[in-house]
Amino acid sequence: MELNRHEIREKALQALFPLDFNKELTKSDAIEYVLELDHREWVSEDQESFVPTYLDSLVAGVCAQQASIDATIQKFLKGWTISRISKIDLIIMRIAIYEMYFVEEVPAKVALNEAIELTKKFSDDDSRKFVNGVLSNVMNEQETQK
Repeated sequence: MELNRHEIREKALQALFPLDFNKELTKSDAIEYVLELDHREWVSEDQESFVPTYLDSLVAGVCAQQASIDATIQKFLKGWTISRISKIDLIIMRIAIYEMYFVEEVPAKVALNEAIELTKKFSDDDSRKFVNGVLSNVMNEQETQK
């Protein structure tokens, strides 16, 4: 069974969440834990799991680019700081901005829409509006820079 991109984004969110709190946790451990939760059949007897390439690159990319992504988010927070944003919403925005800026085959609009879908599932309506507002501004700025 293969995960589609939407499911991979969900798994990336679930892997990135504990990485934000536990600095000793490795990217590989976080990804494997998330995959084992729902996809035990992907873990072979010797505990080697199949990690989708896009999941690995998404988690690694968000981790590697976190400082620049957070700076982009901060630019669009009117009177707020990143520390006031719920962790789940922050990670959703990080994934979307990473895709907007660093994944050529994902159109910015798709990254934005996927982020909205993630907030519908993992957050609330106020968060959805907030995430949409910030990411719309990021997308508009990115388009004007092209």
